[in-house]
Amino acid sequence: MKLNCRHKIIILLVLFAAQFSIAQKKNESIGTETVNVVKPYSPTISDAFKVKETPSLDDSGNQPKEVIKYSILSVPVASTFTPSKGKAEGVEKAKKERLFNNYATLGLGNYSTLNAELFVNQDLGNNDYVAGMFRHHSSQGGIKDVELNDEFYDTAINVGYGQNNRDVTWGVDLGYQNQIYNWYGLPSDFGSTIPDQRYDLVNSINPDHSYNNISLGGNAEFNESIFSKLSARFTHFSDSYSSSENRFYVKPTFTVDVMDQAIKTNVIVDHVSGSFKNNYFQDNTEALKYSFTNVGIEPSFVVNENDWTLELGAGVFYSADSENSGNKFYFYPKVNASYKLVGDLMIFYTGVNGGLNQNSYADFVTENPFLSPTLNMRPSSTQYNVFAGLKGKLANNVSYNLTGSYLNEKDKALFKANDYTEVITNEDYAFGNSFGVVYEDIRTLRFYAELKADFSQNVTFGINGTFNSYNTDNVIEAWNLPTMKLSSTLDVNITKQWYAGLNVFYVGERKDMQSNLNLMADPEVITLKSYFDANAHLGYKFSERLTFFLKANNIGNQAYQKWLNYPVQGFQILGGANYKFDF
Repeated sequence: MKLNCRHKIIILLVLFAAQFSIAQKKNESIGTETVNVVKPYSPTISDAFKVKETPSLDDSGNQPKEVIKYSILSVPVASTFTPSKGKAEGVEKAKKERLFNNYATLGLGNYSTLNAELFVNQDLGNNDYVAGMFRHHSSQGGIKDVELNDEFYDTAINVGYGQNNRDVTWGVDLGYQNQIYNWYGLPSDFGSTIPDQRYDLVNSINPDHSYNNISLGGNAEFNESIFSKLSARFTHFSDSYSSSENRFYVKPTFTVDVMDQAIKTNVIVDHVSGSFKNNYFQDNTEALKYSFTNVGIEPSFVVNENDWTLELGAGVFYSADSENSGNKFYFYPKVNASYKLVGDLMIFYTGVNGGLNQNSYADFVTENPFLSPTLNMRPSSTQYNVFAGLKGKLANNVSYNLTGSYLNEKDKALFKANDYTEVITNEDYAFGNSFGVVYEDIRTLRFYAELKADFSQNVTFGINGTFNSYNTDNVIEAWNLPTMKLSSTLDVNITKQWYAGLNVFYVGERKDMQSNLNLMADPEVITLKSYFDANAHLGYKFSERLTFFLKANNIGNQAYQKWLNYPVQGFQILGGANYKFDF
């Protein structure tokens, strides 16, 4: 009964609390409720109290630990095992090839060919040096079916002095060159059909002529200066027919930073002047004189952005013709861009460039030594050269380059055979056996392809080809310009002592024109046949100083004509040795 009353009290307290909370709400009336308890009372058992008692521990059975004394008897054990010492594996190093400052080369071959070179270089101190070179190449001729003397000599000597300092590297040189050639290329219809008259006429021709070249020049490179490069040269060129030419040029290059951008600027001052005693036509007594001064400036800057490289620039030239009082301005673009399509594996490049070329008698002779001393001189202008291509690598050791371009050239210099004018001039170069220079406007569509491969450290291979399509305005053909050129090289190190190489090339057809003015014949366009040539060399390194070599040229023994009426020497063999030394 006691427990039942207690339970009722708890219920009433709960109901009172609920009613009190409701009464707190304003303006709410208190209603009446009836509570019915439906769950019967269930008595529970109260928690029992735990007995707290500490048990006692009887230690009578525990004994103290005994103290144990012990000793270790050390007895040596005999062993026959001996460990081997470790040795680091070394990398085999190739023997460093010794470099020599000087060398001498001597070679002898058929056609009484002599080839000799001597180069010496001596350090005078820690930074300065003096150097010298002597070169000689000659042949006594003997080309099949050639009626005139066809020997040639080419001898040159150069001396130089230079310094290599921290801020500037510079050098000067003085040189002299003498060349002797013969106008041996007589036309097939030359002279009279009567043997005795033809023999007398051939014997009356002295085809020998010579060239002399004296040059003084220098160059410098600066490390900490707005001037990065400077080159200058003076050349005096003359021949055995009283022709004379002087040329001087200076080309400084400087770099200036403008708004954190490096502006590179090339400045060119190029002057050439000269005279020829005779002209080829008219009465052959009127002298020819020329004098041109070209001044130009070419600023440009380079922008690098991720995989892009862009060069923007332009060229402005002024050309003064002192002899004819003719002055001209020329403007040229200079834009080059490249983009890495696939890293170094494929790079696309494109651009458009132009420039003014100063032609000179000395440069023409270097390309064609059979010119007559009666040339008309003027500069040539490449108005623009638009190109685009791909280059990169097919593998780590194989690279390629493909280019397509379109050139527009004004007054391009072309070599053309001189007409037969025996009766008019009676000069030794006037029997159709020399060449003149003509200037034409030519547009050229060109494709170039190149492949290089280093199969190993001992085998390298390369092949390239150029294909041209010419479009001329005023002439029938682009004289003596081939439409196709192919070339390939292979170099092999057979052993440490033996090495060999092979070079083959192909030159396509060229066009020339020549007429016999004595017969009042119409000019005739002549096609020079394409030709293929192969050259090879073999060498043996007897020691680090002495090397023997053997060279073979024109292995196919072809009497092809590089120039009209000028067959080349047949199969040529040359053997000799090269010796390196130090003082």
